[in-house]
This record gives sequence, C-alpha cells and structure tokens, in this order.
Amino acid sequence: MSAWLAAQMTQRTVEAELVDAAATSLPEEPDELPVDMAEAIAALHLLGDEELWRAAKQSLAPEKAADLEELHIKRQSEGLSASDIEALATLMKEYTRIMLVRSRSAALLKQRGHDVLWLQQRHEP
Repeated sequence: MSAWLAAQMTQRTVEAELVDAAATSLPEEPDELPVDMAEAIAALHLLGDEELWRAAKQSLAPEKAADLEELHIKRQSEGLSASDIEALATLMKEYTRIMLVRSRSAALLKQRGHDVLWLQQRHEP
C-alpha cells in the first residue's frame, strides 16, 4: 500500500506514514544503505538528546514540499517532462534523507527512554 493511500485511510499525514514505515524497516547496519544516506545517519548516535530532538523534528522546506506536491499532482494529471522527472527525483532524494534522519533520531531517542509517539502522530501542513 502506498504511503499516500495509507495516510488517507488513517487520516494521518503522508509524512507520518513514512516516518512509521521507515522506523520499522530501517536496516540495522548503515552499510546496507546507499552511501549518502548512510553518511546522513552515521554519527547520530553521538548527538545529545537536544540535537536528536532537533533532527527528529526537521522537515522539508515549505517551498520544496509545495514543489514536490505540485510535481506529484502534475504526474497524475498530465505527466512529467524530463526536467520535471529530474526535479522530482532530486526532491524525493532530499525528502528521503530527511525522513531517514528523523526516523533514526526518533529510534535513538526511544532507546534512550524518551516518549517519541507524538513525533509519529504529528500533523504538519
């Protein structure tokens, strides 16, 4: 099931669905990830709780989120040009990196005894 469909069915944001999915399916070893993604989370375990909370709360910049949504709508309605496909891939890669960092940060906070449930239920515009 797609994250979008799951979000619609559960009345949660797509972001909340992706955080949940990533948190439950992250590889145990960073070397199972693409190099750039592994580098994004490699040192998270060294951060203090405050820094981890900041990392767990980060999100795609509003203008990039709007561009991403616009490209998804355009893809469904009329299709994408080659430059649109490239822009979508770039935005999705950045979004995936952010979600990976958020998920790993939340997992580390949970291991340290913090309640992170609200992170997964958070609704963002």
